[in-house]
Amino acid sequence: MADCISKKMVKQEQVLANRPDNTAFTQQRLPAWQPILSAGIVIPGFVVIGLVFIGIGVALFVTSQSIQVLEIDYTGIDTSSPCFKCTDNMSKKCECQLDFNIDSLFKGPVFFYYGLSNYFQNYRRYFASKDDNQLSGDLTYFKSPGDTCSPYEYDSNDKPIVPCGSVANSMFNDTFKLYQNVNGKQKLVPLDGKGIAWWTDYNIKYRNPSVTPLKNAFNGTVKPLFWSKPAYELDPSDPANNGFINQDFLVWMRRAALPDFTKLYRRITDGDYAEGLPAGNYSLKIAYNYPVQSFDGRKKVVFSNVSWMGGKNEFLGIAYLVIGSMCIVMSIVMLIVYAKFKFPEED
Repeated sequence: MADCISKKMVKQEQVLANRPDNTAFTQQRLPAWQPILSAGIVIPGFVVIGLVFIGIGVALFVTSQSIQVLEIDYTGIDTSSPCFKCTDNMSKKCECQLDFNIDSLFKGPVFFYYGLSNYFQNYRRYFASKDDNQLSGDLTYFKSPGDTCSPYEYDSNDKPIVPCGSVANSMFNDTFKLYQNVNGKQKLVPLDGKGIAWWTDYNIKYRNPSVTPLKNAFNGTVKPLFWSKPAYELDPSDPANNGFINQDFLVWMRRAALPDFTKLYRRITDGDYAEGLPAGNYSLKIAYNYPVQSFDGRKKVVFSNVSWMGGKNEFLGIAYLVIGSMCIVMSIVMLIVYAKFKFPEED
């Protein structure tokens, strides 16, 4: 009997020890306010929300319309295209030239993008085919790439590929030079390739190994199969823009979510073109290296400027307008229903 009483006392003490403090917060006795949603509150609320959304939508849509965009397809599928000659000559270097005209000042700063269509960078196996340890500069993974790089870990001679994986192997390698035709002569338009990648990619996510010269870190390795030159020679004009922190490489390694996408190639911000591209005739010389016909893809170049809301994007403004209009319509519907079916106590 005494044992039973002692056991009960121990259990009661344990329960008391585990019980939360007797405060308003722990015992959930804090004062609360629950709004009463009457017609006099809900209907004006919908009207206010609708007007605010419509105002934002109009501002976004008008701003988007003011952004200048010039797109030029250079896939070369059509026989009349200047780049048609390069589609059947992928084994050799091929160059083509696109001539175009700008009617009025293309306000700067001008952003120069390349675009690909029907290209699924979000495919899971492709997305995961890279070695983050290798790309962070760990020399151990230069000699032994991770399994995630399959099937681009080693070449046919069993030498490790650096950088390995499908993403790096398929890096976009078309190059462009832009000229303005002035008085019968071609004037080179300077293209600025600095700072086109995300700051976090350049300073945190991707790093070169701490080896000088950088070339020595790649001893015993081979470049990706589809690359024309190794990673440490991606930019011969700027030694600091090589390896895994090369700006073009970083832009490509940030995979796109949709099959049709554009990636920043260069900015036009210097010299006589700081204010933009003047009206006139231009020529774009393209080193056509990147094949897309095998997967029915297309290639294009895009010139665009930006505003406070970013690049051209009509969808965002239209979405705000639609939601705002729906709120206004719903407020009218609720007002009609309330006027016709309101209860006597609400008079």
